[in-house]
Amino acid sequence: MTTEPAEPVPAAPAPASGPAGPAVPPPPAAPPVAPEAFASETGVPEAVAPKAPRRPRPVLLTACALVLGTLAGGGVGYAVQAQRPPTPLPPLQAARPAYPAERVDPAALAAEQPAPLGIDGDLTKLLIGAPEGSTPWGERPDKPSWISIGELAEQRSGAADTFKDLASRGFRRAAQVNWKKDGVFYRVQLVQFTEDRADEAKSGYWPLPFAENANGGYKVDIVPTHWAESTEQYYYGGAHAKRGSVEMTIEVLDTKPANPDTLKDLAKRQWERLG
Repeated sequence: MTTEPAEPVPAAPAPASGPAGPAVPPPPAAPPVAPEAFASETGVPEAVAPKAPRRPRPVLLTACALVLGTLAGGGVGYAVQAQRPPTPLPPLQAARPAYPAERVDPAALAAEQPAPLGIDGDLTKLLIGAPEGSTPWGERPDKPSWISIGELAEQRSGAADTFKDLASRGFRRAAQVNWKKDGVFYRVQLVQFTEDRADEAKSGYWPLPFAENANGGYKVDIVPTHWAESTEQYYYGGAHAKRGSVEMTIEVLDTKPANPDTLKDLAKRQWERLG
């Protein structure tokens, strides 16, 4: 068996002498994986984009400040009020009932009371009635009846102005009776105003007296007047008087001048019923 020496390993060649080339930069390091990274289905972690920081909401901060301020103010006020001594309430003051020392005179007490109404009760019972042999005047009642302020105004010229005049003068109520006899139309009317407006009852200008103590008078026209919106003529005769808060009016419409004696008799009888 022969032994052969091992072949020597050739040494690495020495670097060539001469100027060195430019240094090669190292490869860039891999970017660090964010903590929120998670493994994908392949097992390789993936980076998650970081979220922007949340800004505080002004409305929520304002509400919190109001609540805290209210609680703090209430607590401070309660602490201050608790340290103050209690304030006693003022005593209740009430006048004791007073009674007259002497007995009241009934007559003197009655004299101090307001005067009763001059004319009260049912006005229809104060009206004179239609005489025998008379007939109704169209649709107008021939028996004493109540009438409204509107019906009263419609019987006079210028109904709208008459209505306003009566209402402004304290109109209270009215009653009336009508009849026709021998072709002559008659109307007797009572109009009452409130007691505080008793002076509003007007007597007007009635030159001829029908009674000595009557607060009014009568007149008879000698010039005819036309019916409203017609060519028919009539002669007017009327009497008027005022007692307290009541006006009394009597009207006669005839195709010839009214009989003054008949008019005076009606006015006098009606005036006496108001007394």
